[in-house]
Amino acid sequence: MINFYDSYLVLSKVYSDGAYLKQALKETPLEQLNKAKTVKICYGVLDNDIRLNYYIDKLCDRTPKAKIRIILKIGMYAIGFLNNKPFAVTDSLVELTKKIGKSANAGFVNAFLRRFSTAQIELPTDKISYFSVKYSFPEFAVKKLIEDYGDTAEDILSFDKEYTFVRFNTGVDGEKYLTERNYEYEKTPFSNTFSVPNKTMDEDFERGIYTFQSIGSVAICSLAGSGASALDACAAPGGKTVLLADKFDRVTALELHAHRAALISSYVERMHKNNVTVVNEDASEFDESLGTFSTVLCDVPCSGYGTFKSNPDVKLNKSENVFSSLKKTQSSILSNCSRYVEKGGKLVYSTCSFFDCENDGIVSEFLDNNEDFEAIYETCELACVQKKYGLQFLPNLSFGAGFYVSVMRRKS
Repeated sequence: MINFYDSYLVLSKVYSDGAYLKQALKETPLEQLNKAKTVKICYGVLDNDIRLNYYIDKLCDRTPKAKIRIILKIGMYAIGFLNNKPFAVTDSLVELTKKIGKSANAGFVNAFLRRFSTAQIELPTDKISYFSVKYSFPEFAVKKLIEDYGDTAEDILSFDKEYTFVRFNTGVDGEKYLTERNYEYEKTPFSNTFSVPNKTMDEDFERGIYTFQSIGSVAICSLAGSGASALDACAAPGGKTVLLADKFDRVTALELHAHRAALISSYVERMHKNNVTVVNEDASEFDESLGTFSTVLCDVPCSGYGTFKSNPDVKLNKSENVFSSLKKTQSSILSNCSRYVEKGGKLVYSTCSFFDCENDGIVSEFLDNNEDFEAIYETCELACVQKKYGLQFLPNLSFGAGFYVSVMRRKS
């Protein structure tokens, strides 16, 4: 009997309670023997959510209730994507249906999964719907991606490689560390940062020997440069703050939410940085007491679509309105934080999105309204696309990362 109960518990928190996947996994006691498979199923179901919903709609005359829908998605993913034996999956999920108090639906679950295991379900024929279902991307996002990237859109959507990035702390020879412990690894363009497949947390993480950090986060910090002082706006959970602390004499990290500000402080302490000040404050509201900085980084709230492989739940429950609702926040933070940049200093705007309306569009409007700033046309070691005002990193080009960076300078 296959244990799908833990997967069901985690996915219920995401689908029914609106929890973030990573938080749901962290807060759910998981059976250690099956933990890896549970995590894979949870990520896989969410990553393929639109496709699985399409299958349900094609095979069902009526819409299943939420709990049963989750069970069907687990079953379809296990059979159709993990190639688990259909009878074993079906028997286990029938028992799970009974376990959660839905015995009346056991026959339906049994019949549906048996039907799915032999069905040949055609995908939609029109381009937008086809891409949406095949790659489980909302139709509005597919349309916008095609508008922004044309034929390259499918290369972005189809990228399917997963990475785990490890960055070693100052004074640690990361390559020597990995070699001595017989880890497989791949170098990245950035110093002491490696792709290490399946690396898991151990006591050296807690000791601050290394940290897990996205390649996008490292690239953003590389473009921020170095100097006397840096302001990291919207700084939680603290990865960029800690890396900036190695490049600047002093760093101030802003975070609106107190519990997330505490995360930054914990991160700073774990990585043994003593030149960081964490301030629990709104980055969109000016605080004259903070003074000015040689570099200000605004990694603003965004749609998050550039992280869709590592955070598949970003694709859930969003509509095209997400862009207009975020625009005010993005513009407000960028405008306010520009006031902290000293003359001749850098203003860095970044998102984890590949949509122009969140990236060049925001920067263009800012520059039109702030003649004392100008774009600097930087280059980066990580492969990317040069946009009008910044660099666009795409999953199929940039080690799986989808993010944007624009570097501006305050005129002297």
